[in-house]
Amino acid sequence: MRDLTFTDYESRITQSVFIKMEQFPIYLAIIFLLLTVWFAWRYYDLKKRMNDYASLIRNQPEKLPTDLKGFENLSNAIASLQTTFNLQLLTLDTQNARLSTVLEQLTDGVLIADANGQVQFANPAARKLFDVNDPLNHSVAEVMRNHQLIEAWRRCQQTREMQSESIELPARRHFLQLFVIPDTHEGGSLLLVQDLTRVRKLENVRRDFISNVSHELRTPLASLKALTETLQNGALSDPEAGPRFLGRISTEVDALTQMAQELLDLSRIESGQVELVLTPVSPKQLLSSAADRMKLQAERAGLKISIVCEENLPQVRADKARLEQVLVNLIHNAVKFTKPGPGGEIVLGAESVSGGVRYAVRDSGVGIPAESLSRIFERFYRVDVSRTGSGTGLGLSISKHIVEAHGGKIWAESEEGRGSVFYFEIPV
Repeated sequence: MRDLTFTDYESRITQSVFIKMEQFPIYLAIIFLLLTVWFAWRYYDLKKRMNDYASLIRNQPEKLPTDLKGFENLSNAIASLQTTFNLQLLTLDTQNARLSTVLEQLTDGVLIADANGQVQFANPAARKLFDVNDPLNHSVAEVMRNHQLIEAWRRCQQTREMQSESIELPARRHFLQLFVIPDTHEGGSLLLVQDLTRVRKLENVRRDFISNVSHELRTPLASLKALTETLQNGALSDPEAGPRFLGRISTEVDALTQMAQELLDLSRIESGQVELVLTPVSPKQLLSSAADRMKLQAERAGLKISIVCEENLPQVRADKARLEQVLVNLIHNAVKFTKPGPGGEIVLGAESVSGGVRYAVRDSGVGIPAESLSRIFERFYRVDVSRTGSGTGLGLSISKHIVEAHGGKIWAESEEGRGSVFYFEIPV
């Protein structure tokens, strides 16, 4: 065997390298295939887990894991967002509940209409004011049923500016004021309806009160001025006319003093400044006491006062002096409007009713017109037949407030020409 030369070694090494280089693409292909399979499996595994996580978010958001393997940062971020969202949702629900409570208890009517004029919301006050049971999904015109209110809403829809309108509903004797506010986001409108009936009534009462006070003061003040001028012109030295005019001045001053005192009493009773001294009161004794106080005045008018009352009626806890004042006022009115002579009689009575005792003052006088029965307890209100009589027109109003302060009620029944009956009930 011959020895290998350097050339032979070089040839063998070169041949071996060429063989390995020919096998290298096969190894590369195998590695690439293995990597592809691994990435594909990893992709499909991640996709499946993402789909499962998305399905969990849609169907069971309250069970979201916070440390999902492979998605720790994402799951933690979504859980944090969910917590923030739940907190905001809870706050929104609380605010909506408060707003709903306010709207439910609000005395003003609230309607919300969309851009087409369909009512989407109505609180109980609005249902009551417009007398509709289910206004939802009905048009504004169908709900309000008043052309002035409907026109105000249409003007708001056209100009997109707030509109207001005040109307009177004669059939129901209601005064309403409507404010229409445009909704800049949805194109609809908010309608706020206020019931001004009570405000208007109070304004009328105030106006009547001022008018009546002026009327009541004008007569005695004019009389006092005339009497004073007459005395100043020489009547004071007249031995007959002087004392007579001074007596009339004294009478007018007494009338003004009585009016001032009754106004003060009425004001104190209405404001609740008068404290009632409640004690057990016997109905029969109360009637007898009031009758004794008015007996002399009735006899002067040629009238008779009688009492019809059982002895064993239940006692009531009341302020005896105040209730006696009520009876005296009612008897005084009966004496003033009952003609003297045969048949002229005033009957006081009391009877037990459910939960209390009912008192009655019955007369055979001129009666009260039907249209005046609902107003006779107002301050200064007097029917036409009484304008020439004495009195301030405050007695019945004071009586009404005293009875109501006891938790009772007072009313009258009458027929012109056949007399009147005044009732009041005091709870036991």
